[in-house]
Amino acid sequence: MKFMKLAAAAASTLAIVGASTAFAQTTTLRIQTHYAPETVSGQLAQQYVDDIVAMSNGEIQVEMFYSASVVKSVETFDAAATGILDCDMTGSGYIVGKNSAFQFVADIMGGYDTPYQQLSWLYFGGGREAAAPLYNKFGMELIGWWVYGQESFASSKPIAKVDDFKGWKFRSPPGMETKIFEKLGASPIVMDFTEIFTALETGIIDGADASGLANNVGLGLYDLVKFANFPGFHSMPSDHLACNKAVFDAMPAHHQRIMKVTMEALALRTALTFEKKNAEAAALLRSQGVTLSQWAPEELQKFRDVAQSVWPEFADTPEAKALVESHLNYLGQLGLVSN
Repeated sequence: MKFMKLAAAAASTLAIVGASTAFAQTTTLRIQTHYAPETVSGQLAQQYVDDIVAMSNGEIQVEMFYSASVVKSVETFDAAATGILDCDMTGSGYIVGKNSAFQFVADIMGGYDTPYQQLSWLYFGGGREAAAPLYNKFGMELIGWWVYGQESFASSKPIAKVDDFKGWKFRSPPGMETKIFEKLGASPIVMDFTEIFTALETGIIDGADASGLANNVGLGLYDLVKFANFPGFHSMPSDHLACNKAVFDAMPAHHQRIMKVTMEALALRTALTFEKKNAEAAALLRSQGVTLSQWAPEELQKFRDVAQSVWPEFADTPEAKALVESHLNYLGQLGLVSN
């Protein structure tokens, strides 16, 4: 009798486990990033993937594409929106042509000093609420941001003050940056992230705005040119994770929650990681004979003044104007601009 009860209990348990397995919903995602897997950001992206797979107990599966290997970086957003991919892990700086408002969730150049300040606006200062409808308008769902901090240049000549930009031919991402640097006398050339190394190697450009110092080391840029600036100041892009809205809406609620909460963890991990990695990269580069220029406060202010003068000029849609106002209000609270 006791054996029969045990057998019945075991059968019941197996039935429950079987039913749970049968009803478990699997999410399979194809995600592309522009980062190479060997860069610090590429490794952090992989950590995000590992985390959502583990936290979902394997219910979320990801096919990850690095170095913009499916489509060009600038085409990733549309590829996700149209179903070629499921998610875009590049940044909204690549899609400012759709609406200039994307610039002001991508990189408010000449604004925030640290990734923590910028993330506080994105997550707690109204940024998320302002950006979500913008993404939805194009059939995409914003999952979250990650900010690696201020970028540093790679250059074949010293970049130590505003006047050094005059005649400097460099790779620029699309968007507001081109207008800012044209005002400073530079010659920005928009090209894909994956084309930077070859363009530097062949002398097509004198320098590049690619990424933060540690990522630039991973890209091998300082094997080619021997000048940089550190700490960075001119640009602090918010990379994003944005997914096809229909795909995201079809996911179970707990999968959606895992993806969004894990992005917040990635944001903090990224900022903390790059504080350490950039400092280590700076020490390494100095030991290798790379010149790192630290800009004087008065030169930084010259850049900030020019950059901020371009904001209203670039914000040519109602959504963009609202975002600029939101940034200025928040920067005022932080004491970074005068209200």
